[in-house]
Amino acid sequence: MPVTITDRERRMRVVERHHHGCTASTPEEVVRSVAALHSTDPATPYISSRARVPGLDIENLESALYEDRSLIRMHSIRRTLFLFDIEDAVWFHAGATREIAVKERARFEMSLTASMPEHEVAPFVERLTGEVGQVLSGRTLSTSEIIAAVPDLARKIEIGSGKWVNSVPVGTRLLLVLGMEGFMVRARPVGTWKSSQYRWALTEEWLGRPIPAVDATEARANLLRRYLESHGPATLTDIRWWTGWTARFSKEALVAVDAIEVSLEDGSVGYQLADDPGAGGVTEEVVAFLPSLDSSTMGWKERSWYLGPHGVEVFDSIGNAGPTIWVGGRIVGGWGQKPDGTVVYEILEDVPKRTASSIADEAKALGEWLGERVVMPRFPSPLGKRLAQQE
Repeated sequence: MPVTITDRERRMRVVERHHHGCTASTPEEVVRSVAALHSTDPATPYISSRARVPGLDIENLESALYEDRSLIRMHSIRRTLFLFDIEDAVWFHAGATREIAVKERARFEMSLTASMPEHEVAPFVERLTGEVGQVLSGRTLSTSEIIAAVPDLARKIEIGSGKWVNSVPVGTRLLLVLGMEGFMVRARPVGTWKSSQYRWALTEEWLGRPIPAVDATEARANLLRRYLESHGPATLTDIRWWTGWTARFSKEALVAVDAIEVSLEDGSVGYQLADDPGAGGVTEEVVAFLPSLDSSTMGWKERSWYLGPHGVEVFDSIGNAGPTIWVGGRIVGGWGQKPDGTVVYEILEDVPKRTASSIADEAKALGEWLGERVVMPRFPSPLGKRLAQQE
């Protein structure tokens, strides 16, 4: 009979493994602890890391990304932009990104057929790719700089359908595809750490080697192992949602890692690694202020065991999480900033006075760390919108 993993045990694993007690030593350890760190909202990796590494500042993460290059920013699972440990990036690229890249290339090339004969598309794209490589050789450039240097990249194509059709430069779509394929990689942003516009570099020049081409089946097994190490136990629904895989790929990977079935508190079936050590002696009083799209908040599809009834307040209508307050591995509220940078928060359930005091202390510490830097989430939650409008 499968062992039962309680909701409390799952929450304690999150506190310990995701370093909610600010117990990580480096940004690299943070990224590995959550398998991959969301980067769609450019400020998220910084605030996520600040919550987990004592004394971390902006420069620490920038050094890992742009000097040591031990972390890489790349689209992967669910077509989402993440930060990966440089070694894990191999598995995520082969286990998820490559398949997405094939679809994105087909979609891109199909859009070109509206303005040229189909047989001319492949040679046209190949020529542009070569020109992009020549322009980037030995330097990093922004998307607009690359487009300016390769005039045909400025040609417009239509993407989307119906009322969602947009006219965009060829270059914006081609560079996205080439990034997914591993030809090029995002380097420093244009502007500050809060900017979502990045410079590009050739992957072989930036990393000193191409991203290795490994077997997709092996990659999916390694990818799932990293997920279960950081997020196990997880249901099949969680696994399929988080990875973006089909049921077949998910089940094959579960077999490949010798995952075992466990019974969850709600009676559903979960999966974890056979050698999962469980939670250590962490305290239930640990408080963490996590940013929008943090990898703890977005780590599972089935969230009742750590989210409770607060989903309508801390998630937007399409499933993007806003900034959250965690206590003992569960969400108890949310936070935000006023336009002047003041950190404000709301606790959505009764908590002990000592916990409320710890939450107030952490809000103050976060405000001091942010200083005058205002970070408005790209996908604000209902609670976040309300907090930002406070007098």
